[in-house]
Amino acid sequence: MNKAIRAEIFARLQAQNPHPTTELEYATPFQLLIAVLLSAQATDVGVNKATRLLFPVAPTPDKMLALGVEGLEEYIKTIGLYRTKAKNTIATCRILLEQHGGEVPQQREALEALPGVGRKTANVVLNTAFGQPTIAVDTHIFRVANRTRLAPGKDVREVEDKLVRLIPAEYRLDAHHWLILHGRYVCKARKPECWRCIIADLCEYPAKPL
Repeated sequence: MNKAIRAEIFARLQAQNPHPTTELEYATPFQLLIAVLLSAQATDVGVNKATRLLFPVAPTPDKMLALGVEGLEEYIKTIGLYRTKAKNTIATCRILLEQHGGEVPQQREALEALPGVGRKTANVVLNTAFGQPTIAVDTHIFRVANRTRLAPGKDVREVEDKLVRLIPAEYRLDAHHWLILHGRYVCKARKPECWRCIIADLCEYPAKPL
């Protein structure tokens, strides 16, 4: 896939959705961090159902810490791996208060030092909360990048590095939102809906219907 085709892919995605964002519901960088932490191996829909009850009660690190692990578990027990996530969330709140003045850090290293926060979570927070042009490669982006041949790679870091290098700068801030949504609703895992795909003619997926 050449540079002009990549640019056209993102031009079309931008025209279709000029202001994309995460489907997780949040009001502050802290709430986004917690929502993303909870979303690992869970759906955004499921996380939103839990946080709609949780965030009004515990909107800040100090109030969430006050719930304790068991108190937090009651709010998130419908989410997969909720016991581990509750422990990580409470530990993260404590670190935010003790080391960062209750604020979410804007540096990758500090974010990745928080319990339960990996590279993908850090990328989402840096991009969505702080406007940094990071690419958070989840299962949808990994699939779309490989299937379309936009940025093929054998693991998520290889795909991330290629996307950062190959996506035109003017599209980089919103690129991961466009790719996630495209993978979630159009370029689906089991049966991609190529018949309604706005980039089907640019895609190099060998099994797509003609």
